[in-house]
Amino acid sequence: MEEKKTSALHIISRVISDFFNPLVSLFIYFLYLSFQNYTLKQAITHFLPILLIVIIPVVFWLIWNVKTGRYTNMDVSNRVQRKSLYIFIAVCIISYQTYHYIVNGYIDFVMLFILILLFALQYSNLYIKSSMHTAFNVFVSALFYAFDWKAGIFWFGIAVLVGITRLILKRHTVKEVFMGAGIAFLVSFIYLYCNIQFQH
Repeated sequence: MEEKKTSALHIISRVISDFFNPLVSLFIYFLYLSFQNYTLKQAITHFLPILLIVIIPVVFWLIWNVKTGRYTNMDVSNRVQRKSLYIFIAVCIISYQTYHYIVNGYIDFVMLFILILLFALQYSNLYIKSSMHTAFNVFVSALFYAFDWKAGIFWFGIAVLVGITRLILKRHTVKEVFMGAGIAFLVSFIYLYCNIQFQH
């Protein structure tokens, strides 16, 4: 009886953890942002470059590295393996920022902070494998909060849930989940502060 409960808990945790991985959470946010603030044409113009330059290449990079055995799994649980993932994601974001600057004449503020969060996690990874799932979902909650505080609080609840699933699945220790959340809180606070300053 106990084994069935544990099994069901693990299945639910895996579904939540897999669905709310950093790429999907960011995808949902960018989709929400694009269609909430722009016309359909503007939304496509805004969202398509992010999809083509950042999201799709990172997905293919993960799949290719898992298939070739360079990464143990899609979560890139191994701390040493994460180094190349961080570098690849950073290259994609910098490529997108370059494109965005050439086309629009300014850098994408949100993507800049995603890059800052990524660098902070990379630095943390030298000492402790911080939870990327937890960190990015905490930051996504801040992104939502900047537009709608209710959506921000709702997504923060998702971030807490994701953090718990990472513990249940034994992908991270309590220390690693709290480290990811702590880094994201700091970056999110700076992002929200800067967002308020730029609006006034």
